[in-house]
Amino acid sequence: MTFGLLVCFSSIVQADEVRPPRGVVELFTSQGCQSCPPADKAFERLAKQPDVIALAYHVDYWNYRGWTDTLGSPGNTARQYAYARSFGRSGVYTPQAVINGSMQMKGTDAEALSGKLDSLKASGNGLSVKVTAAIQGDELSVGIGNGQGRADVVIVYFKRRKDVDVLKGENKGQRMTYWNSVSDIQSVGMWNGSDLKLTVPSKVLRNNGCDGFAVLLQSSTQNGEPGRIIGAALVMTPPATNETALKNVDP
Repeated sequence: MTFGLLVCFSSIVQADEVRPPRGVVELFTSQGCQSCPPADKAFERLAKQPDVIALAYHVDYWNYRGWTDTLGSPGNTARQYAYARSFGRSGVYTPQAVINGSMQMKGTDAEALSGKLDSLKASGNGLSVKVTAAIQGDELSVGIGNGQGRADVVIVYFKRRKDVDVLKGENKGQRMTYWNSVSDIQSVGMWNGSDLKLTVPSKVLRNNGCDGFAVLLQSSTQNGEPGRIIGAALVMTPPATNETALKNVDP
C-alpha cells in the first residue's frame, strides 16, 4: 500500500543540520526458530545504541513447527526472499542480518555486526545521504539531501518492545523480549539525487499502531529487488503529541 503525498507547507529540519546514523541492521528472525534467541539478544544491544537503526523482521515460514510467530508476517518473509535474490542466494535462513542493504551475515554477534557497519562506512559504503524526518501537526515531513543515483523512500513501522510467552514449538516455555519488531513496510516516494521534501499524513502513522518507524532511502537492483541503503532516519511516535522530532544521531 502506498500513501498519496501532500504538498509540504510546514518547516523541516535542514539536511545540513544532521549527520547520518552509523548504519542500518535488519534482522530476520522467528519465535519458532531455536537458533534465534541468541540473535534476538544481540539485536537488543544494537537496538539500544543511539547511532544504529535496528529493525527486526519476524518471518512466518517456521510456523509449521507448532508455533505461529505472533509478530510474523508474509511481508517480512517477502522482504527476506527479495534480499536473497539481490544477493544471488538460493534460499533464506534465520537468524540472518542484512547490513545497510548491501551484505548479509549470521545475526548472533552484536560486536561483529557493529564492526561491519564501521567497515562499510570506512570503505565508502555507509550511509551517505542525509535524511531528516519529523511529525509536525497532522503531517510527517521528510527531507532528503542531494547525492548521486536513484532510490526509493521507504517507511518501516515497528513495535518498540514486545514480551511474548512462547507456548509451543522449539522455544516452548520461554518468555521472549523482542525489540523494534516490524509490522509494515511502505514505499512513499522516489528520490532522484536532488534535494527532496515530502509529507505523509501522520494520522495514518498513528492509526498503524506503531511505536516508531524508520525512513529508509534504499536503492534497488535492475530487477527491482532491495539494494543498498544510502540514508536513514528514525522517529518515535508517542501518542497525543503535536510534534515529535527526528532522533538525530551522530556516527
